[in-house]
Amino acid sequence: MTNALNGRRVAILAADGVEQVELEKPRQAVLDEGATVELVSLDTGEIQAMNGDIDKGDRFPVDRKVADVEVGDFDALLLPGGTMNPDNLRTDPDAVRFVGEFVRAGKPVGVICHGPWTLVEADVVRGRTLTSFPSIRTDLRNAGATVVDQEVVVDNGLVSSRNPDDLPAFCREVVRSFAG
Repeated sequence: MTNALNGRRVAILAADGVEQVELEKPRQAVLDEGATVELVSLDTGEIQAMNGDIDKGDRFPVDRKVADVEVGDFDALLLPGGTMNPDNLRTDPDAVRFVGEFVRAGKPVGVICHGPWTLVEADVVRGRTLTSFPSIRTDLRNAGATVVDQEVVVDNGLVSSRNPDDLPAFCREVVRSFAG
């Protein structure tokens, strides 16, 4: 551990249906580097994680409701995937507002798998290069993004990856970007 993120505050925005490994691995990576992490969601209580979008995983306690947070509360943002998670987030005005303001503020964001759906809804991918799970690439292109098929893409503070197989590269680049 190098404490590269000592003093940094990281929000993980997730809802029911989050892919468990895409929440846990990046969270552990930033915690290992000294960051303070809060799980932000649509409501208080707990969220239900999934494994492979099919099997129920663990439940995770929510630290704060997205309606009650501001961009200034955090230095960086993680958007894990899972199919249901970003589908839930992109229909919530507070979640969309938070993500949009975060990106427009130029703060670093890590997003994986289906997570970019929330970025699309916030209208912040136009002119950006990123990767994602194959099934949402057309949505990204239609929203003005350049989409590539690589394990990790870094575009001016926006770190993106395709799926859980990319987590080692994703976590490495998230830490590097968040330390920036």
